[in-house]
Amino acid sequence: MRCHRLLAIMRKETLQIRRDLTSLLITVAMPLLLMLAFGYGVRFDVQHIPVYVYDREGSQQSQDFLKHFQASEYFSVIKAVDSYPALIDALDAGACRLAIVIPTDFSERLNTGGSVGIQALVDATDNNTANISLSYSESIVQAYNQRLRLGWVQRHGQDVMPPPLRIDTRTWFNENLESTANIVPGVVAIIMAVIGSFLTSLTIAREWERGTMEQLVSTPVTPIELMVGKLVPYFSIGLIDTMLCAGLAIWWFEVPFRGQWGVFVLSCTLFLLVVLALGYAVSVVAKSQLAASQAALIATFLPAFLLSGFLYPIDQMPTVIQIITHVIPARYFMSVIRDVFLKGTPLVYLLDDLLALALFAALLTLLATRAFHKKLA
Repeated sequence: MRCHRLLAIMRKETLQIRRDLTSLLITVAMPLLLMLAFGYGVRFDVQHIPVYVYDREGSQQSQDFLKHFQASEYFSVIKAVDSYPALIDALDAGACRLAIVIPTDFSERLNTGGSVGIQALVDATDNNTANISLSYSESIVQAYNQRLRLGWVQRHGQDVMPPPLRIDTRTWFNENLESTANIVPGVVAIIMAVIGSFLTSLTIAREWERGTMEQLVSTPVTPIELMVGKLVPYFSIGLIDTMLCAGLAIWWFEVPFRGQWGVFVLSCTLFLLVVLALGYAVSVVAKSQLAASQAALIATFLPAFLLSGFLYPIDQMPTVIQIITHVIPARYFMSVIRDVFLKGTPLVYLLDDLLALALFAALLTLLATRAFHKKLA
C-alpha cells in the first residue's frame, strides 16, 4: 500500500464530499432527527391509561376505592357513566382502555366481612397495555385489601402482625425503570448502521454513474488502497455522528453513561468498520446509486431494528431466529453499547462481542476488496 496513492484517493473523496454540501448536511442532521424521533416515539412506558367507571352503588366507600385509581400515575379516570351500554360504547369507541364496574352491594359485603367481585373490562387490542393495566389494577386492589385488613384488625383491638414473608427489591442499572434508558442507546446503534452503510454504498456506484471509473481503473491504485482511501473520510463523518448521538443521549435524554469512553470508542470503531465495509461491498456489486442505497438500507436497518435485540429480547425469540441473529453484527454492538451506557461494564466482559465485531469487520473488508476488480466490464 503506497501512502501517496492512498492520500490522493482520500483527498479526492473528501473534495467530493465537500462539493455535495446537501448530502453532507443530511449526514449530520439525519442522525440528530432520528435520535429525537426514536427517543420520543419509541417508548414502552405506560401511564395515564384512560379509565371509565360505573359505580352502581355510589357510596362513600366505593368512591374511596375508586380514588386509588385516580391517585395512580398509571391510570386516568376520565369519566363516570351510569349504565352498562355507555361503558360498552366507550370501549368500542376506544375512549377508554379499562372499565371498572362496582357492584350494588359493595359496602354491604365489605362491612359484613364478605368477598366483593369488582368487574374490570380491558381493551386487549394492545396486549401489552392490557397486561400492564391488569397488573397495575391488581396491585391497587391488593393495596386496598391490605388497608381493609389493617383497619379490621385495629377496630377489633388485635395486634398488627407483620407479614411472614416480604421481598425487598432493588433495581440496578435503570433505577427508575424508564424505557428511554434502554431504547436510546440502541437508537445510536441503529443510526450508525443506517448512516454508515448508506454513505459508503454510494462511493463506487457514483464513479460508475458519472463515468469516472475509467480514470480510476487506469491508475496504479490497488483495490485495498481504493477502499481505504474512500472509507477514511466517511469513517470520520460516522464517528462525528456517533459522538453527536451519544451526546444527545446523555445530555438531552439524560441516559446515564457509566462506562469507559475508551471502550465506547473502541466498540463504535469496530462497528463502523463493519457497516462501512458492508456499504462499500454493496456499492461494488450494485454499480447504481439508487440500487446500492436501497440494498444498503435493507441489509442494515431491518436486521438492526428487528433482530439485534433493540425491540425484543433475543432469548425470547424462536430458536431459529435466535440462531440467525448470530450473523447480525448489530446484535453484538447493541449488547455492548447498552452494557457500556447503563452498566459500565469493563472491557474484559465485552471481549466476546468485540471479537465478533472484529471478525465481521475483517470478513467484510476481505469481501469488499475481493469483489472489486479493475475492469470496465
